[in-house]
Amino acid sequence: MTILVIGEALVDIVDGEPHAGGSPFNVAIGLARLECDTVLGTQIGNDSYGTILQRHMAESGVDLALLDPVLARTSSATATIGEDGSASYVFDLQWDPAAMPDPSAFEAVHVGSLGAALMPGAHRVAELIATADAMGLAVSYDPNVRLAVEPDPAFWREVFGAVVPYARIVKMSDEDAAVLFPDEAPEDLARRLAGEGKLVAITLGGSGAVVAGGSVVAGADAPSVAVADTIGAGDSFMAAMLSWCAAYAWPPADQLDDTELTDLAEFSVNAAAITCSRPGADPPRLSEL
Repeated sequence: MTILVIGEALVDIVDGEPHAGGSPFNVAIGLARLECDTVLGTQIGNDSYGTILQRHMAESGVDLALLDPVLARTSSATATIGEDGSASYVFDLQWDPAAMPDPSAFEAVHVGSLGAALMPGAHRVAELIATADAMGLAVSYDPNVRLAVEPDPAFWREVFGAVVPYARIVKMSDEDAAVLFPDEAPEDLARRLAGEGKLVAITLGGSGAVVAGGSVVAGADAPSVAVADTIGAGDSFMAAMLSWCAAYAWPPADQLDDTELTDLAEFSVNAAAITCSRPGADPPRLSEL
């Protein structure tokens, strides 16, 4: 069976150079490189940027489910890299798919970022995950808050509240958590959400990650690497987390013990660290892990 990833695919413009990107796109690439059969449902244009994206997908083994209507131009994000390697973005994005793939052909569905938030396409995503959850599929969600697109935290809290009830697997960064739940420490937040029957991961940048399932909370430190930039690091973590869950047949979160959660955290943190060690969103292959 195959994992369906739904959301934006775009071109990151870094120092004037175009690079394939977009959070769901990066997750799909990461999954395929970790030898998971993956389909990306997205919108791209029939232009040079669209060609870059399609070539990148083909090279990594991602199957494209091109959603109608075809965009007049492929979406893009202009990235500015800070001294610590972190990236900020200015987006030129369209997201208005007319229909979604049939989830019954898949074993899991991943959504997140702008694809789960921006109208009118977010309505279609909401319908998809409600259907997938009712079918018993594993639904995963990464809010990937982008205040550059919508600066009001209340908007992102509303999106999170609408999507998370359908998600069995939730991953967010500590920066996301600070916007969504400003009064809650990451470990406390992970523990609370895990108490709702979810597998929860909160990444902590250079401090690693915390992962929770049931009443168990585990963590992993980030390995020391020379950081080129952090583009795609969180998406690589998400892809690794999903590939780990797929390898163990999507186990219920409350059945994972401390050893298993630690293994999951370490595997995912290592994937993110490899991505940080090289420019752009360039997730690792399974052989590198």
